[in-house]
Amino acid sequence: MREGRTQKILLLLPFAVLLTGTLLTLTLFLRAYRQTAFEHTSALCEIILENTPEAEPQLLEALKDYHALTEQELKGNSYLGKYGYRMDDFCKGFPPDIFLFPLLSFLASACAFAFGILLFRRKNRRRIADLTGYLERVNTGTGGTLVQAREDEYSHLQDEIYKTVTTLYQTREAAVAAKKNFAENLANIAHQLKTPITASFLSLQLLKQERPGTYAAQIGRQLERLSRLEESLLTLSRIDAGALPLKQEKVDLYTVLNLAADNLDDLLRKNHISVEIPENGCIEFSGDLEWTMEALINLFKNCMEHSRPGGTVHCDYAGNPLYVQIRIWDEGAGFDTEDLPHLFERFYRGRGAAGDGIGIGLALARSIFELQNGILSAYNLQNGGACFEIRIYSH
Repeated sequence: MREGRTQKILLLLPFAVLLTGTLLTLTLFLRAYRQTAFEHTSALCEIILENTPEAEPQLLEALKDYHALTEQELKGNSYLGKYGYRMDDFCKGFPPDIFLFPLLSFLASACAFAFGILLFRRKNRRRIADLTGYLERVNTGTGGTLVQAREDEYSHLQDEIYKTVTTLYQTREAAVAAKKNFAENLANIAHQLKTPITASFLSLQLLKQERPGTYAAQIGRQLERLSRLEESLLTLSRIDAGALPLKQEKVDLYTVLNLAADNLDDLLRKNHISVEIPENGCIEFSGDLEWTMEALINLFKNCMEHSRPGGTVHCDYAGNPLYVQIRIWDEGAGFDTEDLPHLFERFYRGRGAAGDGIGIGLALARSIFELQNGILSAYNLQNGGACFEIRIYSH
């Protein structure tokens, strides 16, 4: 409490110095003005009496009458003007000390005030810089503590920051533990699926040999779907566990887009869909070629499924010092408004979903780009069609 009062006193001290200096300046100036008025009036009376000594009683009486006048009666008096005198004819040649001492007093108080404010602002900047540096260390994972020598006006804020950071640490640890548990469960489910799927494929091969027919083809398609689900679940579990190995190498955008389109060449031909990839020069980013291609395949496939026969899936890419950008769009009807907020949720299939997908492709693509310091978003174009936009940042 005592240190808090000291801080308040130090904060008010510059203002007190400025107020004191201003009052002192006014006092000195008023004293100098009165001294000057007295001297000029005395000189005038002396000249009058030297010329007409017998007028002394009348002069003294006039001075008494002058002192009895109010400020309102004196204000605006220009009696001497009818004799040709002007205001500029009086009080010439004021001595410099009349203004010098009040001015020096005001400058001293102003400098003291400015110096006090400067010290206060410097102290505030230092405290804010300390708190900001602490939060930056927390965000980068280094953490630590912030040593404070004594209480000040930021002490309560610092305590609240410590409490908030502690709560966030606890929440993060709980979330990490829950995510790790979820990833382990997901991986266990995927591994458990692998054995019956493999056995079912073997049984299906025997069934095709003994009793070939449409039922065997249908079972095969469903087993292939289950196999893709199992592979996707394993990949998602590795992403959630932070165990997905990603390379850091130079990836050319034109190359990876063409590789992704080539992997879908059979499906594209079957659906009579073409892919248009412009050659915008060598634009690279640091990432993993294989997994980036996997994410792009999912985006191409989504656009292909929502394109009309004979349609085209368009691409464009560019780069700047901050990030590289990829845009992929189709000529279809676009996303349903209700689907847009949920497109990247796992196992979500929108109203217009086509094919036998399981609703993991877009979620997987977003996770892959996020692991490479990127973001994936989706929106509808003004002229129709759905568009995916990817930005992969340099830092």
